[in-house]
Amino acid sequence: MRLDKYLKVSRIIKRRTVANEACDAKHVSVNGKPARASYDVKIGDVIEITFGANTSRFEVLNVNEYATKENASLMFRQLN
Repeated sequence: MRLDKYLKVSRIIKRRTVANEACDAKHVSVNGKPARASYDVKIGDVIEITFGANTSRFEVLNVNEYATKENASLMFRQLN
């Protein structure tokens, strides 16, 4: 699954366009490297998102095409 779609489906970022723009602005890195929106997310990847002074890290636990509100939080684990 594409990185921008994963961020939206897992509800880490609310809209896919915002996720795409964050990737383009190099605010999103995967496994320590800046990632493009087209990056193919795999289980075990560590996603780091930086907005201003705030940095959030997430580990990918599951990759689903669709997720309900209740199941979205099961797709990742927040590391910090």
